[in-house]
Amino acid sequence: MTAQSTADRVDRTGPGEQPESSATLVDSATFRDVLSHFATGVVIVTAMAGDRPVGLTCQSFTALSLDPPMILFCPARTSTSWPVLAACGRLCVNILSADQHEISNGFARSGADKFAGVAWTPLSNGAPALDSAAAHIGASLAEVHDGGDHHIVTCHVESLRAGEGGAPLLYYRSEYRHLRPQD
Repeated sequence: MTAQSTADRVDRTGPGEQPESSATLVDSATFRDVLSHFATGVVIVTAMAGDRPVGLTCQSFTALSLDPPMILFCPARTSTSWPVLAACGRLCVNILSADQHEISNGFARSGADKFAGVAWTPLSNGAPALDSAAAHIGASLAEVHDGGDHHIVTCHVESLRAGEGGAPLLYYRSEYRHLRPQD
């Protein structure tokens, strides 16, 4: 029998059985490298904390349910912006356009004025909708679950607005990417 590397091991547990400790199966560098092969969109989640706009960049975002309409995103537990957003309850998920990588980087930083030079208008729920985003999703916080070093946040969708065309900003292999125009 040959030895398996941690990257080649397969969980062969049956229903109700517990797999080996994840520490023995997968190291974090391999995990990050393998999952970087999955392209994701990039969003900025925003809200109003009193009269101050707040937000954070997130690439862990997806549709959750059609009936009722729900979305899901996963902010890091280390985020200093997430607790402020969570307290607001009413959010806007801004799906970024291909040319918004600098805005994405700005909202990923801690401690800076993330809205400096960023144009936005409020949604009907009051949350900031960033100008030039590919789409905006107005939502209300539903539940927050444990997700290891991240939170799993579910939200009820209250409003939707798509921009005028524009390709999305993608994240793949730890870099921003863009769709090529069709021939």
